[in-house]
Amino acid sequence: MDESPKEAFLARQVVEAVRQIAVHYGLWLSETAHQLGPEAAIDLESQAGDAFIPLLTKRVERALGLERPLTDLVAGLGAERLEELLKALSVSWLAADGVWFRKVEDSRGMHDAKRINDSCWLRLGRYEGVRARAVLGLPEHGGLPALRAALAARLVAHVNTWDIVEETPDSFVYRILSCRVQCSRERQGLPPYPCQSGGSVEYTAFAAGVDPAIRVTCLSCPPEVTQPDCACAWRFSL
Repeated sequence: MDESPKEAFLARQVVEAVRQIAVHYGLWLSETAHQLGPEAAIDLESQAGDAFIPLLTKRVERALGLERPLTDLVAGLGAERLEELLKALSVSWLAADGVWFRKVEDSRGMHDAKRINDSCWLRLGRYEGVRARAVLGLPEHGGLPALRAALAARLVAHVNTWDIVEETPDSFVYRILSCRVQCSRERQGLPPYPCQSGGSVEYTAFAAGVDPAIRVTCLSCPPEVTQPDCACAWRFSL
């Protein structure tokens, strides 16, 4: 059955509402970090998010006339479809980053795009680390075992192929074997993206969000590639 013009318009408004919620929520997080500092922003987002998500899901449930909680309906999709959904969301999360980068690059050039990109990943990395601890129930100073678990729980872990090698009691090496961003650039005939600066702030911030005692060393990453068998390699150590 074809949708009416009114239904089509309302459907577009629903999508627009989701977009504006995401933007407004993100602006609150960004401005809180700007005015109160990143640590306070992450702590306050944890409180705000824990209060907002139940409000959102309950209102959606009422609006759709659902007889079961939304989370139960999602869980009822089954493991296989949930894994596919998680991967689709993870790829979309990375696509949002890539679209922003390309639009800023096209408008203002590579320098501004990289400057904004690295600042975003600095804040996001810390946030991801703290949220991974909360979601997985990891201890505040869990060391390398906690970091290993947190790395596996990142959205990007569902996007790229990766492994962990050279494990010792005091360190391990985390490698991206196949990077979606670099593979995409290769398909387009573009040179590798020089992501060492962004990766350094990202992984340093992420590790600090899990355990501030962890240190990060870049072993290989464009433009300084020393291990051609992987996209990049990072040593995490205590």
